[in-house]
Amino acid sequence: MPASEQIFQVFIENQAGSSIKNTYDEKTLKHLGGTKVSRPYPYPYGFALDTVSGDGDAVDCFVVTQDTLQSSDIVECIPVHLLEQVEDGEVDHKVLCVPTGAESVVDGDAVDAIRAFIMSVFAHVPGKKMQLGSLLDTTEAKRYIRECRV
Repeated sequence: MPASEQIFQVFIENQAGSSIKNTYDEKTLKHLGGTKVSRPYPYPYGFALDTVSGDGDAVDCFVVTQDTLQSSDIVECIPVHLLEQVEDGEVDHKVLCVPTGAESVVDGDAVDAIRAFIMSVFAHVPGKKMQLGSLLDTTEAKRYIRECRV
């Protein structure tokens, strides 16, 4: 796969360190509101533009970087891993990626922080069920994004 095919754009909904989960219209990128969650985001979080995953929403992404990214920023990224996730019985996988040209790496500490976040972010929501599966490699992350492109 040519290098340009592995690059995709991520719209940042939630900045690292924030306990507010912003919601945006995935087509117009208009801010629709925000709600407080149980734990701050460990890394910038958003969605891959021009994608639709199995749950009908865009592909969710954690951008592993120490760079400050604000809500509504758009950043070019390279997929590194695909983290299998099921939320309330529905597939809701997460792509772990890094900004293009950055020296960021997705190491064990980053993966542990993301896993801990996912398992506790909705602790305030009664009956919410989160399940994590395998951490898949770059090839699977690229395949997932390619399959979800619209």
